[in-house]
Amino acid sequence: MEHIAIMKKSWGLTEKILTGQKKIESRWYMVKQVPWNRIREGDVIYFKNSGEPVTIRAEAEKIVQFQDLNPQKVVEILEEYGSLDGLEKAQIPKFFSLFKDKKYCTLVFLKNTRRTEPFEIDKSGFGSMSAWITIDSVEKLRKK
Repeated sequence: MEHIAIMKKSWGLTEKILTGQKKIESRWYMVKQVPWNRIREGDVIYFKNSGEPVTIRAEAEKIVQFQDLNPQKVVEILEEYGSLDGLEKAQIPKFFSLFKDKKYCTLVFLKNTRRTEPFEIDKSGFGSMSAWITIDSVEKLRKK
């Protein structure tokens, strides 16, 4: 499978993916949503900032999922994996406040990360608020 991860530009995490400061992509949810149980080792993930073209390609090296989260478990995940997720120690409280009530977390360890030729996608049918898209081929979404 292939995936498109849409990032909040204001968080500045796509550049950290390219520099290697961010070796994990995390997704936090109240209910099970993609990529939960839909991503596998070896899958390709394309990254883009919201409102911009896709510019980064990586592969999933390892997947770790957590469920039945509570604030204590969220703190533990952030402390253990936060730096690999591109977060600085001082940012942990901010992200804890965002994630403390989430029930599910998927961590995707990244490898073979590189820039890709920029391309636009058509998210029609996935919902304008979709932040993660899973599809058999990203070519189906590439704007011609």
